[in-house]
Amino acid sequence: MVNYRLKALIMDVVENQLKMDDPKCTKATLMRLKNLGYSEQKSKEMIGSVLIEEIYYILKEKTHFNEKKYCEKLSLLPDYYFKKKD
Repeated sequence: MVNYRLKALIMDVVENQLKMDDPKCTKATLMRLKNLGYSEQKSKEMIGSVLIEEIYYILKEKTHFNEKKYCEKLSLLPDYYFKKKD
């Protein structure tokens, strides 16, 4: 089951990261995934999946956003995305 409202919110955050170029790894990841042949939409969805995972851990652990950890996970895409699906 897909929560379309939550998905739209996460996609808005990804769009904002891209527009603001903050963190820089988001735009670099988008370009890298597109160069690998993924559509822009699929690439953004993969980035969004990492983002929502990071939000979950921030809330669970009551901690702050860790840009380094986020960028490290983005660098593992697309393999990280498909590994989570299995």
